[in-house]
This record gives sequence, C-alpha cells and structure tokens, in this order.
Amino acid sequence: MKTKLVLWGSNAQDEKILIALRLRPLENVVDIWTFPESIATEEFGKRLMNEWRNNVEIEFPEGFTHLERELTVSDSLLPDEIKVERTDIVNRAQTEWHFIVLSAKLSDAYQSELNELREKVDSLKSFDSATWEALKTFWSKVQNQVRDRNLFRDHANALRDSTNEIFARLKELRSSLDEEFQTLSKEHFEKFMEILEDLEKRVADGMNLTVIFDELKSIQRKFRDTKFTREHRSKVWNRLDAAFKNVKEKRFGSNAHNENSPLERLQRRYDGLLNAITKMEKSIQRDKEEHAFQDRRVEHSDGQLEAQIRMAKIKMIEERIRSKEEKLGEMMKTKAELEQRIANQKSKDDRRKEIEAAKAAAKEKIAAEMEAAKEKLEIDKEKLEKAAKSIKDKSDSVISAVSTTMGEALEDVVDTVKAVAEVVSEKISEAVEEIVEDKKEEEE
Repeated sequence: MKTKLVLWGSNAQDEKILIALRLRPLENVVDIWTFPESIATEEFGKRLMNEWRNNVEIEFPEGFTHLERELTVSDSLLPDEIKVERTDIVNRAQTEWHFIVLSAKLSDAYQSELNELREKVDSLKSFDSATWEALKTFWSKVQNQVRDRNLFRDHANALRDSTNEIFARLKELRSSLDEEFQTLSKEHFEKFMEILEDLEKRVADGMNLTVIFDELKSIQRKFRDTKFTREHRSKVWNRLDAAFKNVKEKRFGSNAHNENSPLERLQRRYDGLLNAITKMEKSIQRDKEEHAFQDRRVEHSDGQLEAQIRMAKIKMIEERIRSKEEKLGEMMKTKAELEQRIANQKSKDDRRKEIEAAKAAAKEKIAAEMEAAKEKLEIDKEKLEKAAKSIKDKSDSVISAVSTTMGEALEDVVDTVKAVAEVVSEKISEAVEEIVEDKKEEEE
C-alpha cells in the first residue's frame, strides 16, 4: 500500500488546487500540501504523480500550503474546507492508512522483542536449546501475522532479516536443515522431470491429447504444492509451461476461420469478459470469507493492539468489497451491451447471407433467360439463311430486296441483344427482391 496520495480538489473559495498527502505511520500523522492552480503546472503534477508518489524526493515550488493532521478512524482525512470529487479514493486511503499505522506499531513491538532475543544470543558462550526454541516461537508468531497480512512486506522483511542473523549463529542445525531441503528438492526435481519426459514422448507419439492435457493440469497442481529450491522450481516450471503450450497447439491448432469477423471479435471479447466476471465474483467471495474470518478472530485476539489491527483490516476489506462490487456492476452492464451487440451482429450476418443467396439465385435465373434468348436468336438466324438460299437464283432486284430484309432482320437481332443487356441489371435487382420476398412469405 502506498503512503502518498495525489489528487485534484478545491479550497474554501472554490478555487482549484492540487493536493498531496503523505502518511507518517510511526507518528500517526498525515502531511497535507496544497498547491494553487497557478503553480500546479502539468509538469509538476506529473512529477508528483510519477516520482514523489513513488518515494522519489522532488522540490516543491514556492507558494504551497502545508498542514499536519492526526489520522483517526472517525474524522475525515482532509479538513472541511478542502473538497475533492473522488471521495472514494480518500476514504479508501483513510482505511488503508489506519491499518498501516497499526501494522507499524505491531512491527515496532516485535522489533523490541527481537532486540531482547539478540542481546541474549550475543551473551551466549555455546548453543542453547531454550534460546533456539524461544527464537522459533517468536518467528512462528511473526509468520502468523505475515500469513494474516497484518505486517507489510517491508516490516516482515526487516524482521526476517534480523531473525535470520540470529538464526545464523546456530550454523550446524541451519546447515542440516538446508542440506535436507536441498536433498528433498533434488528428489522432487528428478521425479517431475521424469514424468514430464514421459509425457512429452506420448505427445510426440500422437497419444490422446485430451487425456494428456488433464494429466498436465494434475501435474501443475502437484507442482504448486511441492517444495523446491528456486533453481529447481524455475526449471520444472519452464518445462511444464512448454509442455502446456505444445499440447494446446497440437490440440486446438490455428485460430478458426472467420476469426477477424466482427461477430468473432465480439464473441472473443464477450468470452473474456465472462472470464473476468467469474474471477471478480470469486475475488469478492474470498473477501467476504476473509471478512467473516476476521469477525470471528476479533473475539479471540491476543491483546488490544491485535484486535485494533483486525478491526482495521475489516474496514479495509469492506472498502475493497465495495470497490470490487462497483467494478462488477460496470462489467455486468458491459456484458448486457455486448450481448445486444452480438444479437444485432448475428441479425446483420443472417440478412447478409440471405441477400448473397438471393443474388446467387438471381444470377442463375438471369443466366437461364439469356441462354433462352441466345437460342431464339440462333433459330431466327437459321431461318433467314434458309430464306436467302431459296431465292438465290432470282433477279438482282429480288436479291437486293432480300439483302435489305436480312439487314433489317439482323438489326432487329442486335437491338434485341442490346435490350437484354440494358435490363440485366434491373432484372438482377428485381430478382433479388422477388426471392427475398418469397422467402419472407414462406417463413411467415
């Protein structure tokens, strides 16, 4: 969690201001800087957001206002005269920062206890089993707080590093434990590699990919629950991941035809959204279970400080649930919109298919009509040739008359062809409309 916040707001005079907040956990105090719009340049705002908020010190321009405010559960994080649009961000920061303060106090208490143990170990002349057990008990308590996420990573790391320094004084036992772990990790590593090698051979031999894929998922679950050294875990994971990719490629192949169509893109987005909704619902459910767990643990807390931490965690969980439920609501709205768009796209695609089918039928119909017209023209041509032949021996005037007649007849043939060509496009459109209308009447 970050201990710095940057956002825009307004002061008592309703003037726009840039606000920077910083928590000092050990003192339970919040520093509030406000910068009027005249000095809050775009560059300075970006530096606050990208550098200062990530713990990089920057110089503030002259003209800012600074005040300190004690962090409480009931009072607002900001004074009444400062207003912001994103009150949800401020409220969430307040609940998280209260938890940070309590976590820092818990860490400080553990550091004091650890210092006492360090002094005792430093005074030892030889190994003392009672001190070893006391150190183990202490570390067990710290681990419980880490598992419950009552300590931040920095706090936990500092305690871990200090504890490891004390544990390092007992090298014999430490070495024994390390050697045992190395041996166990090596055994697990060799076993997994043998299983994966056999599986890869079965894939290469063309065995049932569905069965192999299910086996890979089972291996993956066992892998997560098995203890490895970092080196062994990395090697096993890389080989397991490569096996998954190989089986998926052989099983599903390349993407299906028409993957770039609007409907396919919408469907992929919809499927991804459904997956995200499922994950969000599960995440909310886990938060609710954690909320119920913390409610039960409050009554059995070890001291007032731990009880306060658990109450702070409950508030933080409630804020997290509220934020996630808002996002889930937006996702459900998007889901409804996508479902409507998919339905509309399917309707468009169906209509397009009907029109294409109607066009194809119309072309066939026009082609048949043109073929019939062509046959008729061939028949007319044969008749004219026979007429010319029958009067071949008559006088020139008669021949001239026949030639004129044939010329006129052939012109009629040409005119007929032109007329057919002129109406082809109209016939195609009329035929399409006719077929589409016929189909609609059949459906009704």
